[in-house]
Amino acid sequence: MTKPLSQLHQTQSPQVLSGGSKPGTLHMLCGKIAAGKSTLAAELARKPGTVLIAEDEWLSTLFGDQMCSVADYVRVSEKLRSVMGPHVAMLLRAGLSVVLDFPANTVGLRRWMRSVLEDAGVDHVLHYLDLEDDVCINRLRVRNRAGSHQFAASDAQFHQINAAFVPPSVEEGFNVVTHQTDTL
Repeated sequence: MTKPLSQLHQTQSPQVLSGGSKPGTLHMLCGKIAAGKSTLAAELARKPGTVLIAEDEWLSTLFGDQMCSVADYVRVSEKLRSVMGPHVAMLLRAGLSVVLDFPANTVGLRRWMRSVLEDAGVDHVLHYLDLEDDVCINRLRVRNRAGSHQFAASDAQFHQINAAFVPPSVEEGFNVVTHQTDTL
């Protein structure tokens, strides 16, 4: 029996595409500011058939002049997710793996990522970078001094943003790989 059209992309296991290729894998990243998410994302994206999509690059290019506060970030990142979700799902269904360098730092953000991977019907890995605040703050300060990152968050912004941080839980049902290193 065939599935109704509305259910075709709502599977949790990968399907073989009509051309015989397998859909890609969605790599997601969870960790506090300066935990090493973008460094790990770049490493993961070096694999053949893998595309890196980095929120910070898109936000700085599209909305950099509109982001003066954490509230501004929340507003424009929501806009970006609304257009990026279907695009990422399409890339995954086409057989590419995607490293989604967007923060999977809250249950709500992970819910959005879950909808993308379910829409695409692909495998996934949630990379959780589990580092202490002091390690992340030290890295943030070094990164800010270097001026090499699109955004320079202050210590106060670090604490404000990370107040909403929620580590992934078993109940969320993600395939989690935990990284606990301060040498990324």
